Amino acid sequence: MRIISEGLITDETPPRLLGGRHKDSGRIVFPCPAGEDFDAYPLQRHGHLWSYTVQRYRPKSPPYTGPEAFEPWAVAYVELPGETIVEARLANIALDEIRIGMPLRLTLIPLDPSASDPIMIHAFEPAGEPA
Repeated sequence: MRIISEGLITDETPPRLLGGRHKDSGRIVFPCPAGEDFDAYPLQRHGHLWSYTVQRYRPKSPPYTGPEAFEPWAVAYVELPGETIVEARLANIALDEIRIGMPLRLTLIPLDPSASDPIMIHAFEPAGEPA
């Protein structure tokens, strides 16, 4: 499996995003910054939708390398409680079903579903009813 960038996810199954914990303050960020101030920190797989928007036009190429036949997608900020807020796409949900606060879990999706050997990106999908 090809991931869009090295060092974003763990090798475990199921995978987790790989954040960074600041050595002095303990602050957790994603992705893990290069350098000696942060230790790699596997983030939890579940969170809730903090905010989102809908990408309704095809991004400029480069850097976008996705399919030519563009379909809108949701870009979310997902709060991983006690850790950080992560930006990612929302997957496996209709745009009109998205709700702030909904529970989500990490998944991997192809950047271009029509590619024969797709590059995978991190995303979040619905994880059931809110508590």
